[in-house]
Amino acid sequence: MSTIEWTDSTWNPVTGCTRASSGCDNCYAVTMSWRLGNMGQPKYEGLTVLYDKGKRHFNGVVRCHPDTLAIPRRWRKSRWIFVNSMSDLLHRDVPVEFIQQVFAVMNECPQHRFQILTKRPERALELATKLH
Repeated sequence: MSTIEWTDSTWNPVTGCTRASSGCDNCYAVTMSWRLGNMGQPKYEGLTVLYDKGKRHFNGVVRCHPDTLAIPRRWRKSRWIFVNSMSDLLHRDVPVEFIQQVFAVMNECPQHRFQILTKRPERALELATKLH
């Protein structure tokens, strides 16, 4: 379950990111990735960098986690699921084939409502014809 008030669960088949705009200045995922990486969770290790003035940002490393694709299939009860609370599914370094696999899982789980937030709407438009 999630402590985010507008969702029930999070599902993170991708971790890591690249700063997209000033909207990334206070990114929750950067802080959490840094914290989880320092706690020894390999999925989040080495994803952030500390810049001058003490600002932490993602360092551009993006990892796909195929082993997490089955997670929503195991949840029988209907949920609102935040997809990639710790990354951006539409990051340029996430292969189209992997994004297609994520969408396939969402299509296989009609009991759930999936929420995808992105700072890359141009990639959403570019991929729209490839994700059906």
